[in-house]
Amino acid sequence: MSVPSTSRAGKAGPSPVQRVVPADRGGEPALVAGTELVGEFEDSGYREPPQLVCRPDGQLVRLPALLYQVVKALDGARPARNRPGPESVMAHVADELSRETGRKFTTEHVAFLIDEKLAPLGVTTHSDGSPPPPTPKSAPFLAFRFRLAVLPERATWFLSGLFAWLFRPPLVFLAACAFLAGEVWLWTTQNTAAALQAVFFSPASVLLVVFLAVASCAFHELGHGAACRYGGVRPGAMGCGIYLVWPAFYTDITNSYRLGRAGRIRADLGGVYFNALFVLGLLALYAATGFQPLLVAVLSVHLEIIQQLLPTLRFDGYYIVADLVGIPDLFKYIGPILKRVFLRRPLDDRLRALKRWPQIVVAVWVLFLVPVLVLQLGMVLINMPQLLVADWQRIGLLIDSAGASGSHLLGTVAACLQILLLTLPIAGLTLASARPVRALVRLAFRRGAKNPPTRRCDHGSR
Repeated sequence: MSVPSTSRAGKAGPSPVQRVVPADRGGEPALVAGTELVGEFEDSGYREPPQLVCRPDGQLVRLPALLYQVVKALDGARPARNRPGPESVMAHVADELSRETGRKFTTEHVAFLIDEKLAPLGVTTHSDGSPPPPTPKSAPFLAFRFRLAVLPERATWFLSGLFAWLFRPPLVFLAACAFLAGEVWLWTTQNTAAALQAVFFSPASVLLVVFLAVASCAFHELGHGAACRYGGVRPGAMGCGIYLVWPAFYTDITNSYRLGRAGRIRADLGGVYFNALFVLGLLALYAATGFQPLLVAVLSVHLEIIQQLLPTLRFDGYYIVADLVGIPDLFKYIGPILKRVFLRRPLDDRLRALKRWPQIVVAVWVLFLVPVLVLQLGMVLINMPQLLVADWQRIGLLIDSAGASGSHLLGTVAACLQILLLTLPIAGLTLASARPVRALVRLAFRRGAKNPPTRRCDHGSR
C-alpha cells in the first residue's frame, strides 16, 4: 500500500516578509499541468481538516486552507489566460484570497506563498512562470521501497472491476459466516501437524505450498484494488518489490484518501477479505480431495492474515489504525509523544493540530509500539546466536537432503527456497536494526560537534 505525500505547508496566513515581484518576468504563475483539486480530507483527525491536491505523479499533497485557496484561485484563473501581463493573475489570486478570508492580501503575499510554499511541493510553477524544482516522492519511515510495477493502472482497473461486486454487503456477510464455519471445521476436525510433516518431506508439495502462498499474496493485493473500485476511486499500479528485505507485492491505493473513513477502511481490509475468500477456496478443494498440501497452504494464508493485521510495521493493520483516526502517517508522531509523556515537554505544533481523541489513540499506539519493537528486537539480539546456529544446521540438512528425494531438480529448488526463507528474516532484522543505530550514532556526533570537549589548562609551576 502507498501513502499520500505528507508535506507540511506551514501556518495559514501571509508571511510578514514582503517579497518584491520582479517587473521583467516573462511568465505568470500557474498550476503544474495535470494537477487536480481533490477537496477536503474527509473524517480527518485534524482540528482544521486539510485539503487534498493530486500532483501529476499521482501523489496526494495535504494543504492548509489558505494554500488551497491559492491553488483554487489559480485554477479559476485558467480561463482568463488571455488577459495581458502576469500581474493580472497575481492580482486575481490576491483578490480571491482577500474575499475568501476577509484579510488584505497583496501580490507580494501571493508571490511568497507560491514561491516558498506551493512550488517546492510541485503543485504550481514559480510566481515568474518558471517550472518548479523536481519533487521526489515522499519516503516515509519504514515505507515500501524498491518497487517494480508489473500491472499498469489500466490493467489494475480492469482486473479490480471483475471482483468489485464481491464487496456488496450481503456477499461480505455470507463470506464472513462461511469463513468462520470453515475455521471451526478446520481446527476441530483436521490434523494440521500430520499435514505439515507430510509436506515437509516432499519437495513437490513444498513448491506447491509456496506457489499457493504467492498466489494468495497476489489475490490479496487485488482485493485492495477491487475495494477502491467499489468505492468509486481508481486504484493505481500493482507490482512487487522489497519491504525491508522481504519480497512483497503492492497495490497503489493512494486514491483511497479521496474516500471517507468507511471507504478507506474498506480498502485497507480488502486484502484480508480476499485472503479469507482464498482460504474458502482452498478448504473446498481440500474437503473434496483430501490433498494435504492444500491444508498447509491454508495455514500459510492464516499466517499472512495475522501478519497483515499487525499494527506495527506498515501492513494493513497500521493503515486501519491510521484511517480510523484520520491521520495518514503515524510514525512521525513517535518523537513528539515520547517527549510529551516521558520528558513532560509541552505539546508541539504537530500534536496541537490533532483533535483530542486522535491524540489519545495515537499516544496509545506509540506507547504500545515502542515497547513491542524494543522487546522484539531485544529478544532477537539475545537469541541471535542460537538462531544462526539452528539456521545453519537446518541449511546443512536441506543441502544434504536435496538429492535424496525422488526428483533431484525439485529437491534442489525446494531446498533453495527454504534456505532463502530462513536467511531473509535474519538479513531483514539486521538491516532494520542498523537504521536506528546509525541514527543514534549521527545524533551523538552532532551533539559532540556542538559541545566540543573542554581542554584543561593548569597555569603555573608545581
